[in-house]
Amino acid sequence: MRLIFLGPPGSGKGTQAKLLAERLGVPAISTGDMLRDAVRRGTPLGRRAQAIMDAGELVPDDVVIGLVRERIALPDAAKGFLLDGFPRTIEQAEALDRILRGNAAPLDGVINLLVPEGTLLERLLGRAALEGRSDDRRETVAERLRIYREKTAPLVQHYRDLGLLTDVDGSGSIDEVAGRIDRALVRPARAAGRA
Repeated sequence: MRLIFLGPPGSGKGTQAKLLAERLGVPAISTGDMLRDAVRRGTPLGRRAQAIMDAGELVPDDVVIGLVRERIALPDAAKGFLLDGFPRTIEQAEALDRILRGNAAPLDGVINLLVPEGTLLERLLGRAALEGRSDDRRETVAERLRIYREKTAPLVQHYRDLGLLTDVDGSGSIDEVAGRIDRALVRPARAAGRA
């Protein structure tokens, strides 16, 4: 199964992608985690990405597309994968489609987590205090949400038009959201609509 998790920062994409990936036996691929790892290791890409992420901006398409292309080519992704944090723009979505067509492995669906903005802010600011993530500081959270609305939200309509999108309520406990996702996946992706 090849799925994308969409949703604003703080919607629980990463948590839910990891849980579902474990249940399905496929890797959860997080571009954010890959970039943060490069930052921790102090690679040239990591240093470049650090400045961009600290400002709450999106890392350039060419960098992220290259990371994803390499990652989904690894053997553990041959039977499927879950993408968290990619694509974030229509251009990235089109690049992913080209990559998957080249591998003769089309996308199976897109889960769009819906969470009220007040809940997102609580989650993000709470995570910043617990994990010390520089991209969850108060001064960058509003910018990240603005960029999501401007750049990433158009993907919702893109994937809805392709018949791949399923909206899932991302409010509540981790287990409640996971249950909604499981129920959404039981139905055929093209008929799902909303869970």
